[in-house]
Amino acid sequence: MSIHIIDEANRCLNCKKPKCMEGCPVHTPIPHIIQMFKEHQVMEAGQELFKNNPMSVICSIVCDHEQQCAGHCVLGKKGNPVHFSSIENYISDTYLDRMKPVKAEPKGKAVAVIGAGPSGLTVAIILAQHGYKVTIFEQQDKIGGITRYGIPEFRLPKSILDRMEKKILNMGIRIRPHTAIGTVLTIDDLFRDGYASVFVGTGVWKARNLGIPGECLANVHFGIDYLENPAAYNLGEKVAVIGMGNAAMDVARTALRNGALQVTLYARGTHVAANSHEMAYAELDGAQFVFGKAIERITEKGPVFKTSIIDENNKVTGYEEGEDQVEADSTIIAISQGPRNRLIRTTVGLEGSDKGLLIVDENEMTTREGVFAAGDVVHGSKTVVHAVENAKKAAAAMIAYMEN
Repeated sequence: MSIHIIDEANRCLNCKKPKCMEGCPVHTPIPHIIQMFKEHQVMEAGQELFKNNPMSVICSIVCDHEQQCAGHCVLGKKGNPVHFSSIENYISDTYLDRMKPVKAEPKGKAVAVIGAGPSGLTVAIILAQHGYKVTIFEQQDKIGGITRYGIPEFRLPKSILDRMEKKILNMGIRIRPHTAIGTVLTIDDLFRDGYASVFVGTGVWKARNLGIPGECLANVHFGIDYLENPAAYNLGEKVAVIGMGNAAMDVARTALRNGALQVTLYARGTHVAANSHEMAYAELDGAQFVFGKAIERITEKGPVFKTSIIDENNKVTGYEEGEDQVEADSTIIAISQGPRNRLIRTTVGLEGSDKGLLIVDENEMTTREGVFAAGDVVHGSKTVVHAVENAKKAAAAMIAYMEN
């Protein structure tokens, strides 16, 4: 690993106008970090990465690098781009264990962070570094949000999140697990108890259904629920997955690692929403792909499809007569997910869009004064680094709000 990343670092052209930085949503100073690495300043480089992106060690693993840093590298135009993600992972992983958090001068103000996913953790860390007393309210028993309960272990080891939690606690950040705001406690209660501002980073955990007959059958499940705890499910040997996004790829690969012998993913048209690497990995693991099949209903035997008619522009223009009954022990729907609306229901002045996503202004403040939000609960299901990007803006706006 070390020899490989040294070779990668030596390939960097140190461009004056680095396209790789433009491709990164948080604009990681990639050439500068690589130069520091080449000069054996690993800890210093790790400190800069963490300051720019507290989720750096996670992003180095789960980011869509082929569309971001590597996808914008000039070397990739005629050959292989520099794989900065390997370098970033080595630096960030090394730094995570050795970093010594420094507690800032207390500001005397408390902040509540709802949700311990990527956006919530980013805001909590930044505000703690600025001297605010931060408490994270998390409905699950562990931190991580989608990175723990939505990304499989084989893609992102949960031990990384456990190591990160220790550092977060060392920063003085307090965590209340098994505490869902919007049930027994509300946002109004947080303000009542002296929190100067509130951040909402609850993500999107409500599975999107298809609205077809059969979704209530015992052999039908939703992808986001399955990924949270695969061991709780007995899927059988044949599994049908409805969807072709990254989550569907994770579902397929997880099922194959938990006893399924045949996993097939189905799409209505020819479009694959997942990135090419994730699809390639799923195919290597043994997943099969079937295109041009529109789901009609699900039975005890498995899903029932109509065959799509696709034109020369790869658009679905209609459906052939007749139906195809596919035999499967289980069917998993993995098409998308949305937010739960309990915060909107229990908070006066907090408004959402027609999709249930929280409405924010240019400063990431919601329609309720003092309540800020970022990540998937605002923009819908996106990547970890996009959550970090918006969370950094929210943290800066929260500081300005509390100080002014």
